[in-house]
Amino acid sequence: MSELFEAVDALVASRAPLPSAQERKRLRQAHGLTLEEVAAALKVRRATVSGWESLKKTVEPRGPEREAYARLLNKLAELYPASPPVREGTVAPAVLDTFTAAPAPTEAQTPPTGPAPGTATATATENTRINPGHPPAALAVTPTPENPQINPGPPPPVPPTAPASTRTTGSTSTSRRRSARKAPAGGPAGGSDPRCENGPLAVVDVDTDGQVLAYCTGGLVLDVPATSLPALVEWTLQEARLGQPRLSGPGKDADPLLVLTEAALERYGLPVALTEEERLAGRLPEGHKVIKQLTRADWKLTKRGLGPWARIYRPATGSGRACVQLCIPSWHALDARHWGNAAQLPPADLARVLGVYASRVMTPRGSTAVTGLELMTALHPPTRASEPDADGRRHSERNPGSLGKEPVDCAPCEAPDGHPLLEDLPRFHVRGPDEKLFEEAYDWARPMTDAECTLRHLVGIDVNMAFAAGANGLIVGLGAPTHVTTPVFDPTLPGSWLVDLSHVDLSSVKVGKEWVELDGDLLPSPFTPKGERPEGPAWYATPTVSYAVELGYEVRPLEAYVRYDNGRYLDGWYQRLRDAYLATMADLGVHADMAPADFLAAMDGYQSRDPQLAIVAAAIKATVKGGLGKLRERPRGEGWRPGQPWRALARPTWRPDIRAAVISRTRINLHRKIVKHAAFTGQYPVAVLSDCVVYAAGGPSPLDFLPYREDKPLSGGFKLGINPGLVKHEGTQSVLWGEEVRERFDAPELNLARYIKDGTVTDVDNGE
Repeated sequence: MSELFEAVDALVASRAPLPSAQERKRLRQAHGLTLEEVAAALKVRRATVSGWESLKKTVEPRGPEREAYARLLNKLAELYPASPPVREGTVAPAVLDTFTAAPAPTEAQTPPTGPAPGTATATATENTRINPGHPPAALAVTPTPENPQINPGPPPPVPPTAPASTRTTGSTSTSRRRSARKAPAGGPAGGSDPRCENGPLAVVDVDTDGQVLAYCTGGLVLDVPATSLPALVEWTLQEARLGQPRLSGPGKDADPLLVLTEAALERYGLPVALTEEERLAGRLPEGHKVIKQLTRADWKLTKRGLGPWARIYRPATGSGRACVQLCIPSWHALDARHWGNAAQLPPADLARVLGVYASRVMTPRGSTAVTGLELMTALHPPTRASEPDADGRRHSERNPGSLGKEPVDCAPCEAPDGHPLLEDLPRFHVRGPDEKLFEEAYDWARPMTDAECTLRHLVGIDVNMAFAAGANGLIVGLGAPTHVTTPVFDPTLPGSWLVDLSHVDLSSVKVGKEWVELDGDLLPSPFTPKGERPEGPAWYATPTVSYAVELGYEVRPLEAYVRYDNGRYLDGWYQRLRDAYLATMADLGVHADMAPADFLAAMDGYQSRDPQLAIVAAAIKATVKGGLGKLRERPRGEGWRPGQPWRALARPTWRPDIRAAVISRTRINLHRKIVKHAAFTGQYPVAVLSDCVVYAAGGPSPLDFLPYREDKPLSGGFKLGINPGLVKHEGTQSVLWGEEVRERFDAPELNLARYIKDGTVTDVDNGE
C-alpha cells in the first residue's frame, strides 16, 4: 500500500502548481541564491532556471525537475511569506538580520518602535511620491543645496537602522529578513518618517541578469527601473523613499545618497575610473554626455561638478528640496585611509557599513572630514524661523548657539600663512611665536635614562578619541574677535592671548592644591608642540594659559583677541560622535566600564570580530580629526596665490580659533595626566605623539606601569577604557628595539611613539 501512496504523491507532485515567475525570482533572491546554485542543485542548465523566472516568456519545468523545483519554492515560501502586492518593478522584498542593539538615543535622535517580528518588509507602493523637503513653513526664503532652509517645526524621529548580515554568492550579494528589530528599551513608541522609510542611502548595482538593484540599509533591495542617470535621480526622489530626517529642529533633512558600483557606472554611461586629468580636476569635463543628459532634464550640479561626491539638484521652490547625492567608490570617494577596504565590499555589505555610519553619525556628505564639519552645522543650523511678526509672518534670523551664516575674520595671530590679513607682510617673512598662534598636537621625545634602559619594555598607551574629548564642554567663540590691550586674563573667555610663560618651571608645580617636586627635564613643556620651554612672549589659546595658572603661576597677558559672543558649540557634536563610537565598539565586544584586564582582552583583535563594523569605528574616529582639521582648511590649488582669499574662507565654519582651542585643550588634558602620573609614581614618558604616550616598563602590558589598586585607577591620571579621554594599549616593543632604532638612524630623540604600534621603522619621519 505504501508504494501506491508514493506513486500517488509523485503523480500529484508532477503537476504541482507553481507560483508566478516574479514570485519564483523573489524567493530565490530572498534566500541569497544565484541562478547557478539552483541550476546545480536541480541538475539543469543556468539558462533553464532563468527561463523559469522569465517575465516575458515563462518556461514551465517538467518531470522530476518540476517536483524538486516545487519543493524548493514551497520551503522558501515558508521562510519568506509574500508581502502585500506591489507594483511590478518597484520593490524586491528582502530580509533583515539584526546584528546589534540600537545606539543610545541622543537629544537629536529618538528611536521609534520597530515592527514586530515576522512583519513584512515595508515597500514603496505605486503612485507614492517622496517629498524630500520640509513641511511647509510661512517663510519667504529660497533654500539651495549649499544653504539650509528654515523650518521652525520640531525634528521628526530618526528611523532606526538595523544593518543586515549578508550572504555573498558568486557576483551577487543579498540579505535575509529573519526578524524585525524592536525599539531600544525605554524608547518611546512611534513610527519612522514615511519619506525616509527605506533608509538614508542605497548602493546601486546591476545583477547577472542585467537588473539594476538598489541595496538599502536593513537588507532591503529595490528594483530600479531607471535607464539613465536623470531617470535614476527622478526615481530616487519620486519612489525610493530614501533620506534622513534632520538632526536639529531648524535644520534640513539629509538628501538621499546613491552609491554607484562599477556595474552601475557602466549601465548609466559613466566611466569606471577617472583619467589622470579628471582625477586632478576632481570631476568629469563639462562636455561629458551624461552631464548633457542632466542639463537637458533641467538638473544642475554644484560647483564641485560630477566627481567622486556629486550633488544633483533643481533649484528649490518654496520649502521643498530636490537634491540627490552620489558617492562613486571607484573614483576614490571612500579614502582607504579612513574607510579601509569599504570600496571593495559587495553592495549589500557596503550598504551595511555606510548605513550604520549614517544612522549613528549622519548621511555622508563627502569625505569623513567634510562630514565631520557638516555634522557641526546640522546640529547647529545657522538660521531659524523667528516668532510671527505683527502680520503673522516669520522671518529668517540667526539661530542662537550657531556660527551664523556669514563668515567672520579671524584675528591676525590666528591667520595661517598666506591669509589676506597678512598680505602686507614682506614676502619671505617668517612669523615667530609672538606673531602667530601655534597650537598643535605633541611631537616630543627624549633619550632614555640609565634606569629606564634597565627595564625590558616600551609600552605605548593611546587616548581614545582624544580630540573629541578635548571638545567636550569647551567654550569657544561664536562671533568675531575683539582686540584688547593689557587685558586681565579670564579663563572663561575664549580667545588668543599674547603672554610670556617662560617662567613656568615644571620642577615645582601645583597638582591639585599641593605643590610637588618633579624632574622637569624629563617632562615636555605643555606650552609648545615640540615640548620645548618657551623663551618669551607667545600667542596661546585660553586653555593653555589657564593651565599655567592651574600649575600655580601668575600670568600677565600683553594683549589679546577675545570673543565675548561664545558658547559650547561642540557639545552636541561630541555627544553624537561619542555615542556612535561607543555603540559601534560595543557591537565589537568592547563595552564601557569593563575591568582593566577584561578591557585589554576585549581590545585584542576586536577588528577581526566584525571587519565591517571595524571600518565604521575607524571612520567615526576619522570624522572627529577631519572635521576639526576642516575648521582651518588651507588652499587646495585653484590657482591660489599668497595674500588672496581661498574658497574655504567664505564658510562660517572656517574658524581656526576653534580648532586651536580644541587642540590646546587636548594637549593640556594629556599633560595634566602625565604630571599626575609622574607625581604619584615617579615615572616619566619617553615619547609623546599627539594622543600616544610611551613609557618604559618592566612588563609588556599597560597594567605593568599604570597604578591600579583593586581595579581603581589613579584619580586624575590614566584610566583604561573605551570612553573618549580614557586610554587603550597602543603597542609594546622592547627597550633594545628602541635603542637600536635610534642608533641606526643616529637620532637620540627619534619619536618612538610613531612606531610603537608594530615596530616598523622605514625611515626617519620629520612629522610633516
